Amino acid sequence: MKLLSVIVPCYNEQENIADFYVELMKNEKYFHEQDVEIEMIFVNDGSRDNTVAEVKKLHEKDERVHLINFSRNFGKEAGMYAGLQRSKGDYVVIMDCDLQDPPALLPEMYRAIVDEGYDSVATRRVDRKGEPPIRSFFARQFYKLINKMSNADIVDGARDYRLMTRQFVESILSLEEYNRFSKGIFGWVGFNTKWLEFENIERKKGETKWSFWKLFIYALDGIVAFSTAPLAMASIFGVLFCVLAFIFIIFIVVRQLVFGDPNNTVGWASTICIISLVSGVQLFCLGILGQYLSKTYLEVKKRPMFIIKEEL
Repeated sequence: MKLLSVIVPCYNEQENIADFYVELMKNEKYFHEQDVEIEMIFVNDGSRDNTVAEVKKLHEKDERVHLINFSRNFGKEAGMYAGLQRSKGDYVVIMDCDLQDPPALLPEMYRAIVDEGYDSVATRRVDRKGEPPIRSFFARQFYKLINKMSNADIVDGARDYRLMTRQFVESILSLEEYNRFSKGIFGWVGFNTKWLEFENIERKKGETKWSFWKLFIYALDGIVAFSTAPLAMASIFGVLFCVLAFIFIIFIVVRQLVFGDPNNTVGWASTICIISLVSGVQLFCLGILGQYLSKTYLEVKKRPMFIIKEEL
């Protein structure tokens, strides 16, 4: 009998644990017919509510339910990686606990791997119903930008909801980088991937943990992790402004020699504007360099991605 590992990162999801279990187990009959057993790995990412207690209740009723309890909040990326490390299944799927990733798609995803020969089956939303318009706009622009700047295949609207073969999982685990951006990693490792589309589903209970600022930082991490284009852009800016400065110096010298400058205050406004612009560009480029330097700093420290407090 083969094994399907279901990885469920959780952060303050006490209201959704039981409902998720019920919805997932609606697929139990189908997978038994396919001679596939199901195991669930809930990864508690430092929740401050009763998420751990709810998972333990399920574990008492069903030994196939497992728990990885972090010592504090390490982020969803760490939660997914911990679940992948713990999984033993021939097939592994990552799902959100809030039921925005419909468990009803699992049989179709499984058939695509077994019958059609795909290495992974990923999902994407075809709309962003229920999201603030501004957030949706910036999300679309991010996907356009990162696909132009990197060689990783990152699909607009892609979810972390993905069914993978064991070979695909092992390739993910071989990338042990501290600063992880899984959507980029999934695309970078390659393999044959089928995309399933579905309409956006709003959370059944609770509130989203992703604020606009957190999403912005996450997007920035993704760009830095999978593209060096910002560094090239900073270099181009530097060369461009060196050329402009050289031209401006020649202009000033020629004007002084030909026309003179009886009034010393002439041109102060343009000078201030130029200084402000160049200073702004310098700070922008330093910020880009700082992002890459900070990521390098975190990598060389070799700190663990997470610390496990308890495991069932």
